[in-house]
Amino acid sequence: MRAWLAPVLLVVLLLALSAGMSALEPLYEWVQPDKQQVIYERASFLSLLQNHVLLVFISACIGTFVAVAGGIFATRPVGRDFLPLVSQIASIGQTFPPVAVLALAVPVLGFGEAPILVALILYGLLPILRNTLAGLEGVDPTVRDAALGMGMSPLRVLWQVELPLAGRVILAGIRTSVTINIATAAIGSTIGARTLGDPVIAGLVNGNTAYVLQGAILIGLLALTVDSVFEAVESRTYA
Repeated sequence: MRAWLAPVLLVVLLLALSAGMSALEPLYEWVQPDKQQVIYERASFLSLLQNHVLLVFISACIGTFVAVAGGIFATRPVGRDFLPLVSQIASIGQTFPPVAVLALAVPVLGFGEAPILVALILYGLLPILRNTLAGLEGVDPTVRDAALGMGMSPLRVLWQVELPLAGRVILAGIRTSVTINIATAAIGSTIGARTLGDPVIAGLVNGNTAYVLQGAILIGLLALTVDSVFEAVESRTYA
């Protein structure tokens, strides 16, 4: 239970801050004394938080499925020849700037959530794929041979031996990917996606530092919350 104390406290703080940002108005008036309005009110912070989390969650699910499947394929005898190609494709996906992905995706997918979803999936692939490859390649071959020698099928060996042994490394890759994407999702606000980047963009456009701080604080707090959840899951699963 102690492992979940920090995540629960951070979730409560994140929700309380999202729901009660206006209570900090005197503090933001001190930060930005020359502005009449210092609290972002074009959309509620709770709805922006919900959309932001949903975008990251969907992209993480799709990215994890694709990356783990690619890692499994590239470490099987039938796919080992494709290992360099799989690694290169994933590397290209992350080295391509998210802003460039948005610029290319908007003419095809239009404005809104779809382009940033594509960018987040591409950007999150590499950490998960690399860790999947490292985790599966790190399984002791004698353990794999012993399982096969006991009469287990290759599929059962993968499911019951290799993936559990590689699970901690794969989970670390997912944790890194999700944390990166929580920050990256904010740029979706530049193309009409509703995220916690909205107040940041509005603040930059209008020269309102208070808006920028509100969005940045919530994004940072969300990243800390999700990271602490992964840490709790990891400690409970692999302690």
